[in-house]
Amino acid sequence: MVTIWWGVLGLLLGGYFALAGYDYGVGMLLPALSRSRDEAGQRRVLGAVGPFFLANEVWLVAAVGVLFGAFPHLEGRVFAGAYVLVVLLLLGLVTFTAAVQLRSRRPGGDRRGWTFAITAGALVTAVSWGLFLGNLVRGLPLDAQGRPLDDVLALFNPYAVLWGLGFVALFCLQGLAFLAVRGPAEIAGRVRRLARSFLFPVGVFLVTATVWGALSVSGASWAALAVVVLAFAAYLTVLFGLRSPRLALPAAMLLSACPALLVGVLRFPTVLFSTTGYQLTVDQAATTPDMAAVLGWFAAPTLLVLIVVQWLTWRAHRRPVTEKSLLHF
Repeated sequence: MVTIWWGVLGLLLGGYFALAGYDYGVGMLLPALSRSRDEAGQRRVLGAVGPFFLANEVWLVAAVGVLFGAFPHLEGRVFAGAYVLVVLLLLGLVTFTAAVQLRSRRPGGDRRGWTFAITAGALVTAVSWGLFLGNLVRGLPLDAQGRPLDDVLALFNPYAVLWGLGFVALFCLQGLAFLAVRGPAEIAGRVRRLARSFLFPVGVFLVTATVWGALSVSGASWAALAVVVLAFAAYLTVLFGLRSPRLALPAAMLLSACPALLVGVLRFPTVLFSTTGYQLTVDQAATTPDMAAVLGWFAAPTLLVLIVVQWLTWRAHRRPVTEKSLLHF
């Protein structure tokens, strides 16, 4: 039962990165995709992700709910060990989400500040997620009893910084793959050029993180190797499938989900590892069997509703944005 809940958590987090990654990618690239004075163009770019971005964030809310309910001992140690990154992540998420929704609320107003907030919030979110997951792969700065060390700078170690920069490139590539499918026609050429320019840094990130991790991470499982192979297969699909956007987009979404899946299976059944050797297994992290049984009554219906609503939203807004489209933001 504990393993099933761990799989549910992985499904929710993987779904969040696969879906919300293109939101942050579009946000970071908004100034490069349309001129600052082209208000109609910027609104069409944001309108491409507008119908989806709140629904995409729900996957993260559901994942945090599972983490708190099913793995309370893990949640406390992870948030305590990386509290600086959690705060940065929340600031980025709140800034991005609020700026997207508030940008067009005042007709005729100056929206450059909101555009900057969208880009900055998306950038902080992408970097924070990379730093966070990179530290989970390397090991959080916890002492032998699982308490946080008094060393904030340890969270910004070179390996985690590599992940932070890699996530910026990864989400930008995913955002461009999304815009190749649903973005306005007038930016199609710019989207293709930018997508080709991000292929190289994403490839460098994948190769460097894999080799560096293989040399420094101990106790990796065979499942982790399978996720790495899946990530490279998805990258190659994007690399050779950019001319077919409807093939490149799901591959880019899968590629963005792979880091979260890797963290989940890297040392399984150990789910938390520290730089001092502290370890927490999935059984030690889990809640009581009675609580897990209660949560089970809600898990299946919630997942079903989440998937169905996401699919219906995509079906309703799958066509590219045009000048006649109803723009949400």
